[in-house]
Amino acid sequence: MPLKKLEFRPGLNREGTDYANEGGWYDGDKIRFRSGFPEKIGGWSRLSNNTYLGVARSLWNWVDLSGSNYLGIGTNIKYYIEQGGTYYDITPYSTITSPDNAFAATNGSSTITVTDGTYNPSVGDYVVFSAAVSLGGNITAAVLNQEYEVLTVPSSTTYTISARSPTTGLPVLANASDSGNGGTATVASYQVPIGLNVFTVGTGWGAGPWSRGTWGSAYSVGIGQQLRLWSNDNFGQDLVIAPRGGGIYYWKDSSGVNTRAVSLNTLSTNEGFAGTYVPNTTNQVVASAIQKFVIAMGANSYESGTPNTDFNPMLVRWSDQLNPYEWVPAITNQAGEFALTSGSFIVGAKATRQEILVWTDAALYSMQYLGAPYVWGFNILMDNISIMSPNAMITVNNVTYWMGGDKFYMYSGRVETLPCALRQYVFNDINKDQSFQVFAGGNEGYNEVWWFYVSNSSGGTTVDKYVIYNYVDRVWYYGSMARSAWLDSGIRQFPMAADYNNRVLFHESSVDDNAGETTLPIVAYVQSSDFDIGDGHNFGFVWRILPDVNFNGSNVNQPSVTMTVKPRVNSGTPYGAANNPLVRSADNFSTGQVYNVQEFTGQVYTRIRGRQMAFRIESTDLGVSWQLGMPRIDIRPDGRR
Repeated sequence: MPLKKLEFRPGLNREGTDYANEGGWYDGDKIRFRSGFPEKIGGWSRLSNNTYLGVARSLWNWVDLSGSNYLGIGTNIKYYIEQGGTYYDITPYSTITSPDNAFAATNGSSTITVTDGTYNPSVGDYVVFSAAVSLGGNITAAVLNQEYEVLTVPSSTTYTISARSPTTGLPVLANASDSGNGGTATVASYQVPIGLNVFTVGTGWGAGPWSRGTWGSAYSVGIGQQLRLWSNDNFGQDLVIAPRGGGIYYWKDSSGVNTRAVSLNTLSTNEGFAGTYVPNTTNQVVASAIQKFVIAMGANSYESGTPNTDFNPMLVRWSDQLNPYEWVPAITNQAGEFALTSGSFIVGAKATRQEILVWTDAALYSMQYLGAPYVWGFNILMDNISIMSPNAMITVNNVTYWMGGDKFYMYSGRVETLPCALRQYVFNDINKDQSFQVFAGGNEGYNEVWWFYVSNSSGGTTVDKYVIYNYVDRVWYYGSMARSAWLDSGIRQFPMAADYNNRVLFHESSVDDNAGETTLPIVAYVQSSDFDIGDGHNFGFVWRILPDVNFNGSNVNQPSVTMTVKPRVNSGTPYGAANNPLVRSADNFSTGQVYNVQEFTGQVYTRIRGRQMAFRIESTDLGVSWQLGMPRIDIRPDGRR
């Protein structure tokens, strides 16, 4: 018989059975398809050796007019700006108090009890002390006047910290002379309370990603109850940030990376405006780059004469044009608000070239600038749709893609369902209790949109899987990878991602996994669906394989992959089962035969017998990059037994 080409359709397909997808690929990890052929994805490396605190779920990149390249990083503990590989803490203060005689030490212990009757932090929150004086012994003013993490909260007016050296970071033990209390001039600056790194379902109307309480009950998913998600955007060179369920904060580029973001309420007041009318709570902040507005998605409403503190999760509010400090509507400005009606809360928003897309839990709105007096107009693009999380959308080439509750969507002027050959596989695999951890990212160099999610199969609560849509080839593939945030920016060389070891990584920058101190290989494979090698009734016998693979991009001598051929008698029976074929020779392969293939391997000899078989290519070594072409197999007819 003539040699048979192993030519498969691009992309992975899990919508049917293994055998029903004959002629296609069925399984894979750490691979992509380029020009129709599978290849190993690129590796990753650390942005720098420095780390940050917390799990990062937001990355934002911009360049100011002086050429400074900044990366904003929002974690469940803090907010940072990265510049030149260094992470600068710009976490804003939420409360500043002046506790008198605040400190009490115990001889021989580093534990300091702090008394503050005006603010009660939670365990894990951070506070910065200033203007405190020595307690008289080892606990000097320099020891006290620095940043501390709250360790315990014994009562509503006290909490504890652990004294440490400001130079070495080592614990400092109090001695018998530490009988003072820090004086009466102490200032305690409490940072924005830390957030959760997993989703915890709250109570009330709109609580949780999908659930609701009784009609009319209070919206109660507050800053301390839900997953910490930061939204961030630029207002000119400056940075506007907001933790979901918290206030709006503003970082001025002119102040430098060693300064903290400040409450927009405070800045508004300092600039001579009515700062009390700045939204005190929002689910997301967006800056309209062209029209120059700051927009709060979910806010407390403006009421003439008295600020309203009741949070409306369906209210959109915006500042005056070109003025982020003015939020009081007047005939002389363009500040205003509009309450959406379809849904119970705003899930998220995305600014595109011509409009701002706003998703509620029931509909998609288009928000377009009209000018005075209406300022912004709102139209429903489609109702009865869903979105998985506030970060589940991405706009690429003026097309917006997002993951819904049970399928994928795209919007390019009209809303359409995005056909997906992995829909059943992915949505059965997602842990929907952690759906707010889902996030999307782009990889423009390879025409890809990525979605990361927490899988049911892992049994955990951290993101461990991804699914990719190639929007040029219109194919899908998936794999496993632990990342918490992703950003593809045109002003940095490579796509960036945050991992769970408090690092930012450059993707597609290497062949291997260079995230840690030791370089590790990336295990990448793709496996076909079963295809007939016999005539459907009689067996076929494969005795030779002619590989077709290149190793472009490899950085080791003699790079290699393994090729595995897996025979099977009948559809639905596992490889190696009792009624599956075994090679009738001294060799007995219950799960198939594995061959090492190098760059100049011309052919390999095999003994495979069955009605059908699957083909697999895999790499497990350091420094190996590969792309598969069209291998060929030599088959001859065989009997039934």
